[in-house]
Amino acid sequence: MMRLSNLVLCMLLAIGSLTVSARVLGAERLKLLIVDGQNNHEWQVTTPIMQRYFQESGRFEVEVATSPPARHDMSKFRPKFSDYDVVVSNYNGEPWSQAAQVDFQAYVFNGGGFVVVHAANNAFADWPEYNQMIGLGGWNSRDEKSGPYVYFREGAIVRDETAGRGGSHGSQHEFLVTLRNGDHPITSGLPPSWLHTKDELYDRLRGPAKSMEVLATAYADPEQRGSGRDEPMLMVLDYGSGRVFHTTLGHADYSMQCVGFITTLLRGAEWAATGEVTIPVPDDFPTAEKSSARQ
Repeated sequence: MMRLSNLVLCMLLAIGSLTVSARVLGAERLKLLIVDGQNNHEWQVTTPIMQRYFQESGRFEVEVATSPPARHDMSKFRPKFSDYDVVVSNYNGEPWSQAAQVDFQAYVFNGGGFVVVHAANNAFADWPEYNQMIGLGGWNSRDEKSGPYVYFREGAIVRDETAGRGGSHGSQHEFLVTLRNGDHPITSGLPPSWLHTKDELYDRLRGPAKSMEVLATAYADPEQRGSGRDEPMLMVLDYGSGRVFHTTLGHADYSMQCVGFITTLLRGAEWAATGEVTIPVPDDFPTAEKSSARQ
């Protein structure tokens, strides 16, 4: 895929700044767009689940932009990202048009919010700016050229330049999510650890990992065919003036029904849009001993 020139991006950024921040301050509900249409996961099932959670929170007005199917003409798929306070990606498929890429880069760079959900970090391995936005990704030929492995060891973050594939996971199972920063607006008020419902525990992700902070990790147990490392689960990043929330959780409907996933998704989207969080931690949030799910 052709990398967009700095000149093209600068020209687009100069065509009037986006009014994302001003609109958020004057609105009771945040305008949120979910992008889907291609994914190796069942986006037809998971997008409606997320849409319902966002709407039921009372904080978001939700629209969905669905791309053409794989091997169809993508040239006319060009959502107007600048109409929204935050964009949530449930997309893992063929490249967007160059025009859509430029639009999206300018949107986030100028202060738009972006939320990366699970397999959306598999997408666009050859789009450098996208990989800057998400920090870490997997699959689609990612390797040491994509950036280091990032994980925790003995409480400290490790950037591991070892050669090898980017992206794997073991058997689906419930696992413990552990906070690494409980003071961030997204994680403030959450318990130090909680049991997440059955999911794929992504490990061995690689990427630029610049301007990235890991908020929570999970141990990828070798007994479950995991890496044996404390792997990033929740991350936040800056891209220009934009804020990005990246969750590796959310493989299937049963994974998204976890109250831990729901809560961090809602709070992460609000933070990406505004830099603040007003959505409370619910009483049925999971504990370290027991998971908690909603239908």
